[in-house]
Amino acid sequence: MGELVDVRVTDGVATIRLDRPPMNAISVQVQAELCDAAAAITSTPEIRAAVVYGGEKVFAAGADVKEMADKHYQEMVLVSKAMHTSFTAVATIPKPVIAAVTGYALGGGLELALCADFRVCGESAKFGQPEILLGIIPGAGGTQRLPRLIGPARAKDLVYTGRFVDAGEALRIGLVDQVVPDGDVYDAATRLAAQFRAGPAQALRAAKQAIDTGLGLDLDAGLEVERLHFSALFGTEDQKQGMRSFVENGPGKARFVGR
Repeated sequence: MGELVDVRVTDGVATIRLDRPPMNAISVQVQAELCDAAAAITSTPEIRAAVVYGGEKVFAAGADVKEMADKHYQEMVLVSKAMHTSFTAVATIPKPVIAAVTGYALGGGLELALCADFRVCGESAKFGQPEILLGIIPGAGGTQRLPRLIGPARAKDLVYTGRFVDAGEALRIGLVDQVVPDGDVYDAATRLAAQFRAGPAQALRAAKQAIDTGLGLDLDAGLEVERLHFSALFGTEDQKQGMRSFVENGPGKARFVGR
């Protein structure tokens, strides 16, 4: 699809493949191509889930520091806006998204992994937000998505120190959901994504949006978001099929069409 970010679809699961060796540094071009990839996946009904993958050796070792090192405040206002736009595009894909993490996921690489719904990593994976060691802070969600996932104290530990976290600690603190042998990362992430292929696409979209939107609201507002999504699903074919199948055949036997 792009020069540095490719999208390939197999049996309803898209793979967003970062391909900027040696470390998949997230340059301005990579960010733009991530936006395009997210838009394509969002707008293609046949795609039911996605995997973000950096290859067998590394997920992404951060933003391209060389591009940013000599920029001034006025320039970074625009650069940071574009960076946020690209990461948000991935985070708001209205379908299940799994990050398949091998090797390093540092700085912007970890922030990209945080945009996924689930994270599968290899046994030798390393995670971190080392921006503090450069005299800056995370700029693509590390101070916001990370504490929402692992809690503010643990997030502050990683952000304040810049230290790396191995796969075992990442699993213990809830930063990742599965740890598998290094060679099995992509297959494990694809299997996780594949379980959503035959699911009710509109209900999965609504569930993701209700959860993600509700995290930024108070409980009453979040419950109202849930209520509206819940009610809207009664206008879908999948709701009719799901409930009809439940009444006639019991749970878990519905065949959904994604509409």
